[in-house]
Amino acid sequence: MAKIEGANLQTNTEASTKDVAFDMEVHVAKAPVACLILGHGAGAGKEHEFMQDMANELVAKGISTVLFNFPYMQTIKSTGKRRPPDKADKLMSHFAAVIESCSKDNSALHNLPVFIGGKSMGGRMATMVYEGISNVKGAIALGYPFHPPGKPEKTRTEHLLTAAKPLLIIQGERDTFGTKNEIESGEENYALSSIIECVFLEDGDHSFKPRKASGKTQQEHIVKAADLTAAFITRNLSS
Repeated sequence: MAKIEGANLQTNTEASTKDVAFDMEVHVAKAPVACLILGHGAGAGKEHEFMQDMANELVAKGISTVLFNFPYMQTIKSTGKRRPPDKADKLMSHFAAVIESCSKDNSALHNLPVFIGGKSMGGRMATMVYEGISNVKGAIALGYPFHPPGKPEKTRTEHLLTAAKPLLIIQGERDTFGTKNEIESGEENYALSSIIECVFLEDGDHSFKPRKASGKTQQEHIVKAADLTAAFITRNLSS
């Protein structure tokens, strides 16, 4: 995992509001044009290589990036015991609290345009809160969990059918949480709002990892995802 020269990494574990404890990393770009706050997936926290690599790539493109752990992941870290994610309401509330903290006057991110997103579950939570927070300009989902693996009938798309703020979904073509064929099927549950951009990574799985025979690599797809994210943010700075 390459270190970005000139980037400033800050760690904040203090509670900024009553009963809300944060576990965040703030990766500050040299001359940032925007701030992107990323939530992690269900099974791995902000320390995971995927999250760290994305942050490094984004910082290199002028996007200051915040990584944070949801409360249940903080508990896993402190106890060493696995546990399931919190209910969606608690995850969404914590995401909103992180956004508020990053928008405060004393934050290194103050006055930067704010975008939010995440990997899998974190991306889903971002899509569920971003329209209700006025200073959030758009959202990015890295591997959106359209449905649980093996249960294509249980789609999680209702709120995506009426989205009215810019949203970018970057998806592996063979993601078991929603393949390219499923998403482009034309079925009613996949009639996503016209404001949503959905881009597919060749032969990628839920972590963007392709098969060797494809000639692609996971790292190439992570770099492409960061390029797509930075371009999306640039296009929507004035939205």
